[in-house]
Amino acid sequence: MTLTFRKSFRILPWLRLNINRRSMSFTTGSKHGPRHTRSTTGRRTTSMNLPGPFGWRKTRTKKDD
Repeated sequence: MTLTFRKSFRILPWLRLNINRRSMSFTTGSKHGPRHTRSTTGRRTTSMNLPGPFGWRKTRTKKDD
């Protein structure tokens, strides 16, 4: 069985710090609009919830720039 670690802290109403075993990331935005996430590994993600069970996500890495 694999053990995982993930912890999230709300710093401000629109800013969240996420920590896991390999990296840290900052997420800005809210649940009613787009969210932007930047990771210490170079990954940048933009995501948004859409009506119903739908969502949208675009992820870029350093190689994509």
